[in-house]
Amino acid sequence: MNRSPVSPGTDWHKSSYSNGGTNCVEARESVQGADVRDSQNPLLGHLRFASLEWAGFLQGVKNEQHV
Repeated sequence: MNRSPVSPGTDWHKSSYSNGGTNCVEARESVQGADVRDSQNPLLGHLRFASLEWAGFLQGVKNEQHV
């Protein structure tokens, strides 16, 4: 996991589980993995996860595991 500055012009999206709430994170995915940021403070940067880490997280969410 790396903390990186924000890159402009990218496709960030909120989770479909956020229901428009204010305590959300946004993500953008690529073949390298995913970047995740706080939707309330997007200019503070993001966390970068490798593809295997991101895939494991998503599988845990799909299996309703608390990760």
